[in-house]
Amino acid sequence: QVQLVESGGGLVQTGGSLRLACTASGRTFSNDRMGWFRQAPGKEREFVASTTWSGAYYTGYLADSVKGRFTISRDNAKNALYLQMNGLKAEDTAVYYCASGRYGSDSRSPASYEFWGQGTQVTVSS
Repeated sequence: QVQLVESGGGLVQTGGSLRLACTASGRTFSNDRMGWFRQAPGKEREFVASTTWSGAYYTGYLADSVKGRFTISRDNAKNALYLQMNGLKAEDTAVYYCASGRYGSDSRSPASYEFWGQGTQVTVSS
């Protein structure tokens, strides 16, 4: 049974930092596309960041709204995915979801991920 469990969310002031972690179990994730999405109240789930195995190296993608502030990384030995978030803004407030998948071609689309975590709340106060 594949499981993804996020942690690290919380309440932080504008300009602060948080590091989200996602621990995966149930299969080997080293070849999986893994990503972070977020969903704010009343809004659709949106892409934040992803890391994809090309067969030779990992390629990372970041949404334009978080470039220069967020960093995605993974530790395959621990089956873990991380999202370092710096310079947080009020508009980053959302539930953040970890996701993994092996199919699909667009790492920015939720449809390219088969498995999802339960989410962790990030709240940025001004």
